[in-house]
Amino acid sequence: MSDNPTDPLDCFGQLEKVFPMGEDGFRTSPPECMKCPIVKTCIQAAMKGVEGLKMEEKRIDRAYECGLIGTFQRWSQKKHVRRKMEEQAKRREDQR
Repeated sequence: MSDNPTDPLDCFGQLEKVFPMGEDGFRTSPPECMKCPIVKTCIQAAMKGVEGLKMEEKRIDRAYECGLIGTFQRWSQKKHVRRKMEEQAKRREDQR
């Protein structure tokens, strides 16, 4: 780790470390993450990652099951999330 406080740590963007599921069933950031100067960027990166996109898919399904969104909106939103996942997979392949 460098001396620069804005350099990412090893945990940067790891959903289960920076935004884990709490005992009450809600996601929350641990206190040590809240002290970090780049916590917002870190959580945003985690939510844009594969695990964050999977969580977004689950949220869409819950909204559909509760009647908050219709079939077409569910299909459209899930398609958008899956495209993001495919883009990430392609970027990872290109980096190899």
